[in-house]
Amino acid sequence: MAIKKRAKYKIMRDEQQCIDCGVCVRQCAYDVHYVDEETKEVLCDAADCSNCQRCVSLCPTGALAIQAAPQEFSGNAAWSAGDIRGIQAQAESGGILLTGMGCDRQMPDYFDRMMLNASQVTNPSIDPLREPMELRTFLGRKPVSLELDASGNPVDLPPQLELELPIMFSAMSFGSISLNAIKSLAVAAESENTFYNTGEGGLHKDLYCYGKNTITQVASGRFGVDIDYLQAGAAIEIKIGQGAKPGIGGHLPGEKVGSGVSETRMIPLGSDAISPAPHHDIYSIEDLTQLIFSLKEATEYTKPVSVKIAAVHNVAAIASGIARAGADIIAIDGFRGGTGAAPLRTRDHVGIPIELALAAVDTRLRQEGIRQEVSLVAGGGFRHSADVVKAIALGADAVYIATSALISLGCHVCQQCYTGKCNWGIATQNPDLVKRLNPEIGARRAANLLRAWKHEIKELLGGMGINALESLRGNRLMLRGVGMTDRELQILGIKAAGE
Repeated sequence: MAIKKRAKYKIMRDEQQCIDCGVCVRQCAYDVHYVDEETKEVLCDAADCSNCQRCVSLCPTGALAIQAAPQEFSGNAAWSAGDIRGIQAQAESGGILLTGMGCDRQMPDYFDRMMLNASQVTNPSIDPLREPMELRTFLGRKPVSLELDASGNPVDLPPQLELELPIMFSAMSFGSISLNAIKSLAVAAESENTFYNTGEGGLHKDLYCYGKNTITQVASGRFGVDIDYLQAGAAIEIKIGQGAKPGIGGHLPGEKVGSGVSETRMIPLGSDAISPAPHHDIYSIEDLTQLIFSLKEATEYTKPVSVKIAAVHNVAAIASGIARAGADIIAIDGFRGGTGAAPLRTRDHVGIPIELALAAVDTRLRQEGIRQEVSLVAGGGFRHSADVVKAIALGADAVYIATSALISLGCHVCQQCYTGKCNWGIATQNPDLVKRLNPEIGARRAANLLRAWKHEIKELLGGMGINALESLRGNRLMLRGVGMTDRELQILGIKAAGE
């Protein structure tokens, strides 16, 4: 017996304010709102409502509101409403449960349990408005000693990425998000002298002009990868895994593969783009070494090569091997990382928090005396500037942001990215929806976010009496833990508050 889909949200319509203009009908890609043919009234069926807030935001009279409508089950502490709904859905479909964006499971957030130090009497603070504050960051392999020529310029320095602030836009592919969304991030990256990442979807022809601010990704599917693509960007990233779905490949449904995606990914129109879980030419550190140096050879050793991995239990040992394999940058993605589509159970039960992974990797590389041979980039759920500062104190050189970047463009985190019906024109390839995101406005908003975080980072550093980001990197004495166990403090390498 089929079970009627139950609504997760309740749509409240003020009949006195509603003028039946139909804006909500035209704006909802899920067809939640409709016009009654007999009465000509605007009505709704909330079963497919994603709570994207598009109708609420654009209603000219403010007649709409959306509230959570959780169903009451005769369950107990061991059987939550979400567990019951999941079993019901799988009994109907026989398939896996999908979700988008980051993990919303209640798990410890260690950034929230860490507090930053601040200057007081003996170590005066610094006013970033009146005194210089250096946030410039260089990503890449650092030499043990620096040799200078007669003019004082470094000789044989490995290729570096130069950032004006320690924040980059993380990998989001053309296909998973719209071209307008990617353009917004590319223009913002150029404006603020940082970088955005193509993800595994290749580089659209309209984006080659932003090459000096582009990181091109090589994933298991090799979509869009050719010599022009490799040479177009400032750096190359080999994607081994991501925090939202460690050990899992990618899948872009054929309905999202229109002419633009087809041309960019070099796949047939309308075909599913399936990335296998493993790279079929990487089964050892030696295989990874070969790919790293093949990419360096193809680009004449002018671009740093990064390797992106998910934060898993043995991440420190894996990172050590990657550093010795010749990678210039290691990107580590924690389990709170977002994605367009991930199996729900994988997202919620595989991987570890970025805080613990980052601290473990930084400690391991320092113990082995190879920390200078690779830069560390952390990703996976960075919500504000304080998270960034804490990550740098734990050992990161820079961070990747994705969900927060999309929120700046208008994303409402409704976690329905995999449907391709994003009402805000971000996670969709539907032309009618894509045009809802103006890339000029999106770029301005994303750039504003970076500028705001940049100001806040300077304020936080000044409050600690630090005038250069380099002085904070790996300086865990500037952190204190609150409400943590001794073992957690030991792994993070920080002291408890009050010590």
